[in-house]
Amino acid sequence: MTWPAILALAGGVYALKALGPLVVRRDLPERWRELTALVAVPMLAALVVVQTATDGQRFVVDARLPAVAVAMVAVWRRAPFALAVLLAGATSAILHIVFTR
Repeated sequence: MTWPAILALAGGVYALKALGPLVVRRDLPERWRELTALVAVPMLAALVVVQTATDGQRFVVDARLPAVAVAMVAVWRRAPFALAVLLAGATSAILHIVFTR
């Protein structure tokens, strides 16, 4: 995908997101706001799983999966974000070194 296409899509997404509050000038009911707030976390988790465990159209298990698992444990144990990223990178690098020889 080219940069102009990415920028055009980003602009379109921003415009669609801005269009809702501009056209509909009323607040959502409290229940809807609670439900929409809950959607963000599973959507992000689904994106992480797809990017971690797939390669094109097929499921793969490579160094990315354990690296993300290490990062998840680090975040769960309340490690700083930079440390979680470094641990994931080190895990992936070590697995690449060990299994590509």
